[in-house]
Formats: sequence, C-alpha cells, structure tokens
Amino acid sequence: MMRRLIFAAVALSALTAAPAYAEVKSATPGGFEVGGAVAIKAPPARVWAVLTAPDAWWSRDHRWFRNSTLSFDLAPGGCWCETAADGRVSRHLETALVEPGSKLVLRGGLGPLQGQGASGGLTFDIKAEGEGSVLNWSYIVGGYTPGGLENWATPVDGVLSAQLANLKTRVEAAD
Repeated sequence: MMRRLIFAAVALSALTAAPAYAEVKSATPGGFEVGGAVAIKAPPARVWAVLTAPDAWWSRDHRWFRNSTLSFDLAPGGCWCETAADGRVSRHLETALVEPGSKLVLRGGLGPLQGQGASGGLTFDIKAEGEGSVLNWSYIVGGYTPGGLENWATPVDGVLSAQLANLKTRVEAAD
C-alpha cells in the first residue's frame, strides 16, 4: 500500500512539474538577484498582451489593497499603479524601457521593499520558441534595509515565481 502511494506521488509530481524555473542567483546584505524562465504555450504577442495587463494575473493576495485594480502605463516613467476603490494609490514600479512585444524593464521596489532603502530593476524578455514563447525574467535589487537584503531574496523570488505562474495560466487559458 505504501509503495503505491509513493509511486502515485512521484507520478503526480512528474505530471504537475512547475511551469516556471526561478532561483535566487545571488544574495548579499547589499542586494540580491532573482530570476528564471517560464515556457508558455502561446506566441510572444499574446504573452506581451497579458504581461502588460497585470490586473489579469497578479494575485489579490499580493496587493496592498484587497479591493483594487492594477494599471500599467508603458510610456517612459509610466506607473504600474494599484488603485483601491476608496481612492488610495500605490506606485509599485516605473517603466524604464519598452520594446513592444519583446522586452520590458521596470524600476522600483515591489511590496514591502517600497518602504525600505532599496530599489531594483525588473526585466522581462520574451522570445519565440517553437510554437510558443519563453519569458525570461530577473529582478536585481540593491540598497539598504535593516538586517540586510539577503533575507528578502527567497520571499521575493517566491512571490514573483507565483505571479508568473499565474501569468502563464492566464495566457494559456486564452486559447
């Protein structure tokens, strides 16, 4: 009986392999780098369309305000902002570089990093691969926070990986 349960667990884990490959690439008191790749069964144009509409894929569990919408201005200096129904606003990131359909670079501190002496660059690169796409991403953060930034690397990697898994699901559901 135990053998069958172990076999079933191994077989199930093989069928539900994680769609995003992410890792903490470096972590020091002064900063960290996280990143990975997501294989998506959709053309780059569809990946781009969903990526640039974060309200469609960014989890409500990782927003400042429960009843809010996320908007994105792709103009240089544009805001990835969250607006609550009662008018509160949070500026999450700022647009630094846009290569429509292929590359997006954002600057700023996500989530609790906003209140720290830390900022980073979040880069997304979309490449066609076969009939689908690969979304490569990295978030490089530097600055100061009490206790060091290396303690933030793993949680930030986990949140971003989960959000990008949401993005993959959303893009592929559009078929």
